[in-house]
Amino acid sequence: MKTDPESFIRANTTLGTPPHVPEIRLHLADEAHELWLKTEEDLDALGLPPPFWAFAWAGGQGLARHLLDNPDLVAGKTVLDFASGSGLVAIAACLAGAARVTAADIDPWAATATRLNAAENGVAFTFRETNLIGADEGWDVVLAGDVFYDRAMADLVWPWLTTLSRRGAMVLVGDPGRAYCPKHGLELLATYMVPVTRALEDSEIKRTSVWLVTG
Repeated sequence: MKTDPESFIRANTTLGTPPHVPEIRLHLADEAHELWLKTEEDLDALGLPPPFWAFAWAGGQGLARHLLDNPDLVAGKTVLDFASGSGLVAIAACLAGAARVTAADIDPWAATATRLNAAENGVAFTFRETNLIGADEGWDVVLAGDVFYDRAMADLVWPWLTTLSRRGAMVLVGDPGRAYCPKHGLELLATYMVPVTRALEDSEIKRTSVWLVTG
C-alpha cells in the first residue's frame, strides 16, 4: 500500500456513534474531514479504494440495531458479516452474544478499520480479506447490510444467500430500498427510519428494512 492504513484512518476520521446505533463507536468520516472531499484521482494516488468503511450505511445501521434489540438471533451462534465495511454489524453481533463472528470484505483497508473499531468496542472477531461468495463454512447466521447497491453485485450475492438459507442458515439482510434488492424470497422482520448523510444518499432519513431470506 502507498499509505499506511492505520495512520490514515486515525488522521482522517473521528470516533463517533452512528445515529441509529449509539451504543457502538466507529472511526467515521464526515464533512469535516478531507476524506469526504477526495476525488477518485486523489484516492488512487494514495492507493486507497473507495472508503466504504468510513461511513455507517443505512442498511448496516438497521441490521445492527435489529441485532442489538433481538440478541437471541445470534446469541451463542457462529456468524458471518458479509461485506463488513466498518465492521458495524460484526460488532453488533459480538455485543449481542454471538459465539464466533467472522467479518469478510475484499477491501484490505476494511481489515484495519474493523480492527480499530472492534478494539474501541471491546470485542474481537476474525477478519477475512476474501471473496466468500459461493462459500459455505457452516455459519449459523449470515448477515448482509446494504449489498444490493448495483445489479452486478445483486446477481452474484442473491443466489448464494438463497443457497445458504436453503441449507439452514439464518440469512438476514439490511436494505434501505436499493433498486436491486430482490422483490421475492424475503420476509420482513422490521423497518427503521435511519438518519443518514444527504451527501451519500438522496435524503436525510432512509426507510431501512431488515429481511429474512427465505429463498
